[in-house]
Amino acid sequence: MKNLQLSFRRSPLTANEIILRIWRYLHIDFLLLIGILLLMFTGLFILYSATNQSIFAISHQLGSFALAFLVMLFIAQIPPHRYQVWAPWLYGVVVILLIVVLGIGVISKGGQRWLNFGILRFQPSEIMKLAMPLMLSWYLKDKILPLRPLVFLNSCFIILIPVLLVAKQPDLSTAILIACTGIFVVVLAGITWKLFISMAGTVAIAAPIIWHFLHAYQKNRLLVFFSPERDPLNSGYNIIQSKIAIGSGGLFGKGWLHGSQAHLQFLPEHATDFIFAVCGEEFGLFGCAILIGIFLYLVLRALYISSNAQDTFSRLLTGSLALTFFASFFINIGMVSGLLPVVGLPLPLISYGGSSIVSLFAGFGLIMSVRTHRRLIGS
Repeated sequence: MKNLQLSFRRSPLTANEIILRIWRYLHIDFLLLIGILLLMFTGLFILYSATNQSIFAISHQLGSFALAFLVMLFIAQIPPHRYQVWAPWLYGVVVILLIVVLGIGVISKGGQRWLNFGILRFQPSEIMKLAMPLMLSWYLKDKILPLRPLVFLNSCFIILIPVLLVAKQPDLSTAILIACTGIFVVVLAGITWKLFISMAGTVAIAAPIIWHFLHAYQKNRLLVFFSPERDPLNSGYNIIQSKIAIGSGGLFGKGWLHGSQAHLQFLPEHATDFIFAVCGEEFGLFGCAILIGIFLYLVLRALYISSNAQDTFSRLLTGSLALTFFASFFINIGMVSGLLPVVGLPLPLISYGGSSIVSLFAGFGLIMSVRTHRRLIGS
């Protein structure tokens, strides 16, 4: 009888069992990966048209995806409790790098945002998109709910330091996104309505002061949001052309490679910030709905992983990363369609670029780490 049991246990694994073990060994969440791959290939499809069929742009984007995938795979191998230990150190190092950027950073496209170490050139603000939720998740993981006023003020201070440093570069869009990552952690940790109303009131009171410190082009963007026609050939040009492109697509669009606004150079930044307008013109409302559906699938999958996390740190971290990803594409689509002010934020995994893709994949790596290491984490 024992020999029969031993023989049964050593029977060959089925194909499904082998595949499942491979995914577990790689620490990859298969359902999340499906959404990422769908968005990647959809983005390449749209980008090929937006760049006027540029093979160089597609090759560069594929290279960024390959590097980003390796980063995601590496980050997913490390269990979440390790990130919990490293969180305050990473936050401190990135804050120092942001200060260094203001002193010796490389100036490009009107902003001082890059550090150049010869073979390595990167934006510390992209790392802060991950360091911020890690830091706040670490700080709030064992705090009493709802958050006490002092804890809330300390959290605001943690958020404010890097946000001001990034806004000084100036990089308002990234500063807004970093602020969102921190705010989402605080909200998920639990705040009272009094604190929430107080925070909103403080922002409203500080609005005139914030307006005073905005750059001229940033003020113009806000003014153009309320009335694009006030400067149709300058500040309002981008959003007017974007609306024309989206509106001309109708229900099913003009067809792939047949968008006139981008191909005839009427639509500025058609491969980066305004690439959603290319999607609207060539694939219409139907195509835009499919693209938004893929985005929402990724957000819902990440939120599901967050809801099943086995400790507070992991729950806060994955929940804030999911909501930040939602905010990224919501803000971009909102600004391109005229529902929000133009802030120069790329469409995640769709717009042409490198550093933002790597930081996004790193965030997905953290989410996968929480999901695939959940059995090793104490409740």
